[in-house]
Amino acid sequence: MTESCVSGGPVVSLPTKFGVFQAQAWTDKVTGAEHLSVTSPHAAQGDPLVRLHSECLTGDVLGSYRCDCGEQLDYALGLIYTHGGTLVYLRGHEGRGIGLANKMRAYALQEAGADTVDANEQLGFPADARDYASAAGILVALGLDRIKLLSNNPLKSEELSRLGIAISEIVATEVPARSENVRYLETKRDRMRHVLNVEAPEKATSHATSNPQEGPSA
Repeated sequence: MTESCVSGGPVVSLPTKFGVFQAQAWTDKVTGAEHLSVTSPHAAQGDPLVRLHSECLTGDVLGSYRCDCGEQLDYALGLIYTHGGTLVYLRGHEGRGIGLANKMRAYALQEAGADTVDANEQLGFPADARDYASAAGILVALGLDRIKLLSNNPLKSEELSRLGIAISEIVATEVPARSENVRYLETKRDRMRHVLNVEAPEKATSHATSNPQEGPSA
């Protein structure tokens, strides 16, 4: 895998509630999808932290409790800013790659009793339709060919490794479950191999999200 599958734009300063990142837009030369990398100004101790964050309008923008995406995004940005690294925001990954309208259709099926995997499959899609070729291309272009991956999803590690990115450590991004998303998280754990310790919501809500200042092991 090389950076030839993506083209990068100018690097700009991006002030956020976590701190000032360096941001760069990327275009997939094959699909035309546009992605964004945000990089901490702080040098990492050892291999840099990297989060591949799939676009989730409902969670990231609207703060939906149906998933844990928005809370994972906040956690990852805080951790990366403090300890050094890059978050790659992957557009076109809405609903694990099925798109926003189909995600709403999947939600309707879930409200009728299906879980998140069955809902996607009932719509004619795989449980996870995401592709990580452009993500690997962005990492190579940024010189990030050996990383600590912020993820609970073994598939991301497997796909990046297949595409030539060395994973030295996997760092969990688990956030407390809510009553609205506990079934979703249990399904990801039980049917999609996500490494999650899902607590009952009444227990989970008594714990604050892990402190990003603590960081991963070196």
